[in-house]
Amino acid sequence: MPAESSWLNRNVAGMSITSLCADVCYEMVLAVLPGFTATIGVAAGALGWIEGGADALASFVKLGSGWYADRGGHRKGVVTAGYLLSGTALSMLAGAASWPLILLGRLLAWFGKGIRGPLRDAMLSDAAPPEGRGKAFGLHRAGDTTGAVLGPLLGVWLLSVLPRPTAAAPYRCIFLISLVPGLAAAACMLLLVREKPREAHPKTSFRGSVRGLPRGFFRLLRGAGLFGLGDFSHTLLILAAVQLLTPAHGAARAAEIAALLYALHNGAYAAAAFPAGALADRMEKRALLAIGYAMGAVTGFGVAALFVWRTASLPLLALVFAWAGLCLGVEKPIEGALTADLAPVDARGGAYGLLGTVNGVGDLAASALAGMLWTQVSPQAAFSTAGALMLGGALVLLA
Repeated sequence: MPAESSWLNRNVAGMSITSLCADVCYEMVLAVLPGFTATIGVAAGALGWIEGGADALASFVKLGSGWYADRGGHRKGVVTAGYLLSGTALSMLAGAASWPLILLGRLLAWFGKGIRGPLRDAMLSDAAPPEGRGKAFGLHRAGDTTGAVLGPLLGVWLLSVLPRPTAAAPYRCIFLISLVPGLAAAACMLLLVREKPREAHPKTSFRGSVRGLPRGFFRLLRGAGLFGLGDFSHTLLILAAVQLLTPAHGAARAAEIAALLYALHNGAYAAAAFPAGALADRMEKRALLAIGYAMGAVTGFGVAALFVWRTASLPLLALVFAWAGLCLGVEKPIEGALTADLAPVDARGGAYGLLGTVNGVGDLAASALAGMLWTQVSPQAAFSTAGALMLGGALVLLA
């Protein structure tokens, strides 16, 4: 699919709308999931393993789907199937009585995310000219994260209006309602995005695909890998807010406030993504990405400080959540645009898959480590350790 002359075209817009619908689905579930797990008695450590395990599965799948993206001439069908799977699997959580079904639903949903991620990113990088890639990835992230604002808001509203015959009943209804935007995402990808057939390379081996990547890309992976070891799932931010707010507001109200804070987080993410991508088209991307990684470290230290002070201050919590969203708004579009700059066209799918795998292994380690330290030592130990690892990633990227 050759690049269009303008970065803003049908395919960039179509993939942005698709991601908006998909994130309404995921985020309305993820925003209320910590409240649901607390209601049915799932521990923080178990949630950390669930989040990390789902991210790791998605990442290993990305490695294979990225290689497929470089071998095959068609990508759209696989991307659409991935959206369909990830948009429907989370509805399984409606039947969960403990952690096993939550884990299964998250694994299936993130398997869908894994098979579509590198192929969609490769299609997105092909759809925009080199001088507009930052803006294209920024717009996509902005659309993606606008859905991540609407999803938690919808989840909180549903929590407040749905009947409560049992404490868990409204959560189960929300998981079923998530099917609507999930199916809409697959439909948008199918109907709005046009794929121009590209030359297939069926003899490309996995090793050959990886060996064809330049040294500069592997230097990026080193920094991203160390950063990822501290880059815990931001679902743990919601759990942190629930725990800090519950003594003052009660469990149900704390879950609603935490979901609203997560909507603020995603709003900051959406607001930052396009400006960060546009800035990356004008400045040195590696330095900007290092700044984003350092901002992530501040998030970890900030959450640790909240637990040290045992504060339920809404302004402080809002500041931490908004800052965490800004960090993602800087990191994600620049990672995508920088990868497109570093990787050859015929190896770009493999590059996105490899980057996704490194990030996902880091996510598994980070979320599992944070959950373990939270349970065995203290929340402040969990988040300060994460901050130190993320700061190390920023320094490695600069060095």
